[in-house]
Amino acid sequence: MSETKTALWKCEECNFLNCEEFALCQACFIEPDTTARNDVVHVDGKIVPTSVKLASGTIFHQDLPPYRSGYTQPEWTKTSINDDGTTTTTTAAAAAEEKDAEAEEYSYDSKWDDIFDRDYFDAQRLNEVERYLHEIMQQRILFLDGGMGTTIQQFKFNEEDFRGDRFKEHAKPLKGDNDLLVLTRPDAIRQIHVDYLKAGSDIIETNTFNATSISQSDYDLQAHVREINVVATKLAKEACELVMEQEKQQGLPLKRRFVAGAIGPTNKTLSISPSVEDPGYRDITWNDVVEAYREQIEALMDGGVDILMIETIFDTLNAKAAIYAVLDVFEARKVRLPVFISGTIVDQSGRTLSGQTTEAFYAAIRHVRPFAVGLNCALGAKDMFKFLQRLSVTAECYILAYPNAGLPNEMGEYDQPPVEFAQEVSIFAEHSLINLVGGCCGTSTNYIAELSKIMASYAPRPLPRYQRDKHRVMKLCGLEPLNVTKSLGFVNVGERCNIAGSARFRKLIKDNDFTSAVAVALKQVESGAQVLDINVDDGLVDGVKAMQKFVQLISAEPEIARIPFMIDSSKFEIIKVGLQCFQGKSLVNSISLKVGETEFKRHAKEILKYGAGVVVMAFDEQGQAATKAEKIRICQRAYDILCHPRHGVNFPPEDIIFDPNILTICTGIAEHNQYGLDFIRATKQIRALCPYAHISGGLSNLSFAFRGVNKLRGAMHSVFLYYAITNGMDFGIVDAGGIPLFDDLESDLREMCVDAILNRDTDNIVERLLSKCEAIKAEGKGESVAKKLDEWRTLPVAKRLAHALIKGIDKYIDEDVEEARAQKENYPLVLNVIEGPLMDGMNIVGDRFGAGKMFLPQVIKSARVMKKAVKYLLPFLEADKAAAREAGGGGDEAEEKRNKTVVLATVKGDVHDIGKNIVGVVLGCNNFRVVDLGVMCECATILDAAIKERADIVGLSGLITPSLDEMVFVAQEMEKREEFHKIPLLIGGATTSKKHAAVKICPAFPSGFCMRVLDASRAVTVCQALVAEDQAQKDEFVDEVEEEYEEIHDEYFSNEKMDKVYVDYATAKKQKYVIDEFASEAALALYRAPVPNIGSGRANVKVFKSYPLKELIPFVDWNPFFQVFQLRGTYPNRNYPKLFKDPNVGQTAKETFDDAQKMLNEWMKDKTVEARGVVGFFKCNSNEEDDIEIYDDDDSHIATLHGLRQQQQQQTPSVELQKFMCLSDFVAPKNAHKVRDYIGLFVVSAGFGITELCADLKENKTDDYSALLAQALADRLGEAFAEKMHFDARREFWGYEPMENEALSATDLHKIKYQGIRPAPGYPSQPDPTEQAIIWNLLNVDDNIGVSLTEHFAMSPAASVSGLYIHHNDAQYFQLNEIERDQVVSYHKRKRVNDQDVNNTQKWLKSYLAYNPDAKK
Repeated sequence: MSETKTALWKCEECNFLNCEEFALCQACFIEPDTTARNDVVHVDGKIVPTSVKLASGTIFHQDLPPYRSGYTQPEWTKTSINDDGTTTTTTAAAAAEEKDAEAEEYSYDSKWDDIFDRDYFDAQRLNEVERYLHEIMQQRILFLDGGMGTTIQQFKFNEEDFRGDRFKEHAKPLKGDNDLLVLTRPDAIRQIHVDYLKAGSDIIETNTFNATSISQSDYDLQAHVREINVVATKLAKEACELVMEQEKQQGLPLKRRFVAGAIGPTNKTLSISPSVEDPGYRDITWNDVVEAYREQIEALMDGGVDILMIETIFDTLNAKAAIYAVLDVFEARKVRLPVFISGTIVDQSGRTLSGQTTEAFYAAIRHVRPFAVGLNCALGAKDMFKFLQRLSVTAECYILAYPNAGLPNEMGEYDQPPVEFAQEVSIFAEHSLINLVGGCCGTSTNYIAELSKIMASYAPRPLPRYQRDKHRVMKLCGLEPLNVTKSLGFVNVGERCNIAGSARFRKLIKDNDFTSAVAVALKQVESGAQVLDINVDDGLVDGVKAMQKFVQLISAEPEIARIPFMIDSSKFEIIKVGLQCFQGKSLVNSISLKVGETEFKRHAKEILKYGAGVVVMAFDEQGQAATKAEKIRICQRAYDILCHPRHGVNFPPEDIIFDPNILTICTGIAEHNQYGLDFIRATKQIRALCPYAHISGGLSNLSFAFRGVNKLRGAMHSVFLYYAITNGMDFGIVDAGGIPLFDDLESDLREMCVDAILNRDTDNIVERLLSKCEAIKAEGKGESVAKKLDEWRTLPVAKRLAHALIKGIDKYIDEDVEEARAQKENYPLVLNVIEGPLMDGMNIVGDRFGAGKMFLPQVIKSARVMKKAVKYLLPFLEADKAAAREAGGGGDEAEEKRNKTVVLATVKGDVHDIGKNIVGVVLGCNNFRVVDLGVMCECATILDAAIKERADIVGLSGLITPSLDEMVFVAQEMEKREEFHKIPLLIGGATTSKKHAAVKICPAFPSGFCMRVLDASRAVTVCQALVAEDQAQKDEFVDEVEEEYEEIHDEYFSNEKMDKVYVDYATAKKQKYVIDEFASEAALALYRAPVPNIGSGRANVKVFKSYPLKELIPFVDWNPFFQVFQLRGTYPNRNYPKLFKDPNVGQTAKETFDDAQKMLNEWMKDKTVEARGVVGFFKCNSNEEDDIEIYDDDDSHIATLHGLRQQQQQQTPSVELQKFMCLSDFVAPKNAHKVRDYIGLFVVSAGFGITELCADLKENKTDDYSALLAQALADRLGEAFAEKMHFDARREFWGYEPMENEALSATDLHKIKYQGIRPAPGYPSQPDPTEQAIIWNLLNVDDNIGVSLTEHFAMSPAASVSGLYIHHNDAQYFQLNEIERDQVVSYHKRKRVNDQDVNNTQKWLKSYLAYNPDAKK
């Protein structure tokens, strides 16, 4: 029999590739595609003509000749069976004409190209101010003003200045209400505006940052909000007119000035609960915030502002409320102003306080079509740069930036000089990142003057050129962005948080068990959901309340809130509530034309104000679309209404998702069998007719006829998606993680499902499926499925408690604390459980929060779990107390110990209290009685409360710089009253520092004790030390702190400096070693690091047990072995193997070597010694702090390797020419293109069994020689294992080394002739051994191979080696040499964020310090 090949045929409708004997898709009329695949081989002598009758009544005839070059299509005919039984035959050509005619019915309208291809700044949509700004901002960079608050502080206004005559009798203190000064000191505010304008500002902001009823309620001035905004605007306008008139009189060219109405974030947050016990609680509503903003916006516009500036956004949901109010006012007044929006990235994590990334922030506010968007506050220019880069790449509009004058110093002051500030900001312009620039905290008129000088020569950032495929992209977000591009593929919308889609979720919501409902949402995300569908529609559920509570709860869960939500309801009021609770860009599911065009348009316009995308169901006034034609007609009509300008909605087409209705098939009603195929065919047409729109569907509907048979339903869903996705379905509401892969389905089940989906075998398919159901049910009978606990539930109870605290899981907390309580041998008292494993977990939380590895919502979750644990233990604490009393009165003492009182307060003039609240909760969890006085607390109020509540400790909190002065005042008042001399004063807050406390606050309270506490995780330790019953212990703690603070105080004022032969750390960083491929963003865009062959991340860590010693022998470097025995030859016989020829030591060396070989052979034979290893590769990037950030395979940041940089000057012609190296220089830096590098980590050991062997040799066999030989041999094997692992990494596991290095010998390897380097913590390039802990954590070394670290970071067992793999060909080993104090302090802060004692860093680097750390400063 001869082999013949046939062409494989592909269906144009469903793209089904059919390799059956007839090569025929039986669902659709097809044309042959001979290029699709040509590898289908039929072993047959001939191919005979065939005919196939379809279930639809169509007969296909085909004649497939053997495939050969020059193959021509055989003639096709299509025969249809008529109603009377006769047949009609149509040729292929005629059938094609019919198909073309059908296509014309749904032809694409080119009008959409003209509508959608308009420029972002379309002249037709711009008003006069926008046109002017658009024109001038393409010519030059415009200048904003500086920090209004900073400038006001320079006037040193007192309470009387703030009150003026008008508010002399006002009941509340008014100092600090800067906005009020427009009424009480308008002369000063006007002059500030004038000074900024003369310094170069093109745009000045009104003094209205806190001029909302919400913020002014702290001063009881809500009734004056409108007046403040109107007057503030008029003062700014007067200043502009005055300066322009003066310039006109001086004959200067006309330079228009503009007034931007400053709209601040308020002192409330819609995304974060103020109560750590209840993450779903909010102390203000969306409507309250919108109304407050609406009042301010209307007043600003009435006053005559040119621009609206929504700024300093730390919670994007607040900003969305402001945007909603803006759009509402614009719509009502039928006028639009330019809208500027500025967010605040709070730290190097690149996120807002509420957790959003820069890109997600922009996606969430993009719907207002901002004229300019940017960043301000929190960071200096240097730290803001990388985030501004990301925003500049993302945004279609103009970019603005107004950073702080660097970061506040230890005194809470901004001391960066204007020239330095301007130079750092100029880097933005050098990289073409900005169009508008100004200053925030710490900047005044001289900063703007310097900016205008230095920036005059720079060109503005060019607007991105409109690219249809780039700009017409759906950009969703939660805490992180989700751009729905073609490369993203199918978007899984998790369905299990839908009452209609999950019986369990429905029961949980009805039972008010929202904690378990949140766990359902988390499971969906962990299973792969990229969007989370939320539906609480049920007749017995209050949908508005349930939606609000659930969305607010899951918004507090960072792992859930990182993805976008789909707010799903048939009731529009429930949809609105859901949108009002989530800061990301959501989707609405759904609206439709069944309510009529008028209501349809109203719903769409309302959704636009929230910035959400929308699912449009294929319903109209006549009902649900069932057939292909109906689906296409309704979707096309809805698209026209939403997108065509004549209808006045102007919905972005990329934000529309059509749901053409996935209907139930195989119900027993014949016409239903076509529903699946009609959806698939309609999908393709809708995508063609409605450009940029998307297609979704609720997949569970498809198989509803077979509910309860999950195996069959999953298979049907898999097959349906296989065809639907090919034809354009890119969203789907599915059980994320619950759908099997098409190729993994059993062949008979897959074929049956294909027949069902494509409506083949319509007469028999229902019976076939029912039979399959019975077979599946039979398979499951008698089987018991054991419920698997999460892996962490198998850990010891102490570790389970720590895990629960770190992850914020309270599901098992009661049973776990009960288990711990029952372990009396470990925890004799209930208090031991709290002070032991629970506080251990909370300390980890504090460390991670300080290191930027946990965000505020996660910390709040942890505190909530802690409180729940303590609440469970309270009755048992009481029992312990009673028992102690019965035993002899100890109960009262125990009660006193457990109920020490701490009075907490945010000082006068400051309304920030989130950090204080966390401290209060954590202290409460540790049995302190906490009296929280709230915010804006007068000194007298604090002191009176301390006396009344018999306080043991007073704690002051503040976030803003003026709070530092208020803290000094409180300390002074405490000093005046003797009853406070024994009450410790603790301070905390973002602007506080140890140095400021030592220099300013402590000297104001010399008779008492004062200390700055870094954060909540340290508050417990400090407070417990200060109320300790052991007076000696307490005194020791106080003396230690006071001695440290005295040194800080003396150093600050003496300002002693050691002689240096080193450059300062900033200079060393500036002159770092730069690899060409990393030298610019352009270069980085082209850089591609070699990707490890075995994969990257924790999931792909490779572990070796009982590694064959034989494979290590070729990699042994024997020279150090002989050095152990002091066997050193002389030239030319110095090294192995020539050493054996040395006349003095050669013979002994040979005998020792032979003994080692004999011992090695014994080990290989009887497995006396075991070698183990672990290696892993991780994505990484260096950052600006000389560290290497490590990412898991999903790009989540999981660790940081800290670097040290050379500072010692070398003998070069000029210090400016010297390059100061750090290991981070050899890794690709973080960049706007998100190009990742890779790094390897490893730990190997040949020491398992050595300790026991050597003990036996020495103790039982008194053979010290063999013991020493064994140790030396094991050490060599350990190093050889490191070489072997590195060799395999370069060639196999990672595979980056060029093949020309294939022939390298072991000697070459020992001489480092390979590509890249293998540095290790504790060695000259990075001499800090504590970095080992990071390797241990990432590779899970203790559990994987049993190698542990001692308290001094030595490895156990001996003969162990660890290190890093850095692959770049330009990477090189170097000596760090000595480093200066400035770098050590920086390194200490980066590495031990929550540890105030730099000695804890200095002790590990002692031999590398260029100064005496023990000398008095």
